Amino acid sequence: MDARVLAIVPAYNEQDSIVSTVDDLLANAPDIDYVIVNDGSKDNTERVCCEQGYNYISLPVNLGLAGGFRTGMRYAYSHGYDYAVQFDADGQHSAAFIRPLIDKAIEDDADVVVGSRFCTQKKPITPRMAGSVLISTMIRLTTGAKLTDPTSGMRLFNKKMIELFANENDFSPEPDTIAHLARGGAKISEIQVEMRERMAGESYLNLSRSITYMLRVCISILFIQWFRKKV
Repeated sequence: MDARVLAIVPAYNEQDSIVSTVDDLLANAPDIDYVIVNDGSKDNTERVCCEQGYNYISLPVNLGLAGGFRTGMRYAYSHGYDYAVQFDADGQHSAAFIRPLIDKAIEDDADVVVGSRFCTQKKPITPRMAGSVLISTMIRLTTGAKLTDPTSGMRLFNKKMIELFANENDFSPEPDTIAHLARGGAKISEIQVEMRERMAGESYLNLSRSITYMLRVCISILFIQWFRKKV
C-alpha cells in the first residue's frame, strides 16, 4: 500500500478489549499503523498498553470521544498520514474492512468514507434505528447527501479532513460534523461493513442517553451547523 494510513483507537476504560482490538488490527490490517488514545481511563487500559508495548498516547483527564479523536487526528497530521480511520476499542469494528474503506476512498476520490451496516441490509425496527433514520433524513434535507448509517463510528478520512480535524476545535466525529462537511462540499461515500457486539464493558449510550443524543444531533444539523465556520 502506497498511502500511509493510521487507525485512531480512542479508548476509555477498555482494559478487557484493547488487546483483542490490537490483535485484530495486526492480523487483518498489518500494513497500516495505529495509535491508541487512552482518554483518561480509570481502569488499567494504560497499564495494558504499556505492558504490551503498544503505540499509545495517554491523556491526563477524560476529554470524551471528540477530544480523544482530535488528539489522534493531530498525531496523524503531525506524522503526515494520507488517511486516518476511526476505529473503536471495544471490538465492534473489524479491521478486515479497513482496506475496502481505503479502496472506496481512492475509487470515489472521497473525503470521508463511512462504514455502513445498512448499504445492502435493512435497518431493524428499534427505537435507536428510528433515531438513525431521523438523522439520515435531516442530513438528506439539509445537504442532499444520502447516508444509510450516519451514526456509524467506523469512518475513513483523507488528508484534507485530517488537517481540518487537527486544527478545528469544534470538529467532532459525530453525524452533525459529517453533515457540516457535506454542506461545505466534502464528498462522503459509504461501503457495507459488518459490526460485532461489544466484547466487554458497557456502552455509554443507554436508551435515555440515546434519545438525548439523537435530539441533540438533529437540532445541531437543522440549526447550529449553519453558524459554524465554512469548510
